[in-house]
Amino acid sequence: MATRGNSIIKGLNIEEIVRLLNKAYADEWLAYYQYYIESKVVKGIMKDAAIAELDQHAADELRHAGMVADRIIQLGGTPILHPKEWFERTNCGYDAPVQSDVLKILEDAIKGEQCAIGVYSQLAEMTQGKDIVTYNIVSQILADEVEHEEDLVALHEDITEFIDQIKGSIS
Repeated sequence: MATRGNSIIKGLNIEEIVRLLNKAYADEWLAYYQYYIESKVVKGIMKDAAIAELDQHAADELRHAGMVADRIIQLGGTPILHPKEWFERTNCGYDAPVQSDVLKILEDAIKGEQCAIGVYSQLAEMTQGKDIVTYNIVSQILADEVEHEEDLVALHEDITEFIDQIKGSIS
């Protein structure tokens, strides 16, 4: 534990920060797997565009898990050691892709990103001006999650518009 590094934290309980970061850590691992498996099972029109987006987001979520784990360790905590605990501690849960339709997959992914935006917004608000290191980390992740939501919504809209155009040309 970095005792001098932790001494810069003002007005926050470090154990509480670690607890909340571990919940976010669980979310990142579940999001990583959700994107990974969705990219394998997705079907439908423009699925190649969805696969590219899902694969990129999976890589980002794995990177986020590493960032959060590193911060937990810096604070003297231990990242969740067993995957079964991810389900017990998650904020956002896990939506197995039981429907492989591209639009349904994208809707589930958007829902996950919106949850992550809420989680990281709260962490940023909590740590702003009190724990600059955690604040900077969660702000970087929050920016990525906002970008992910935008990417997924835009892709969903593009696919929906394309389907509507096809339906219109058939009628």
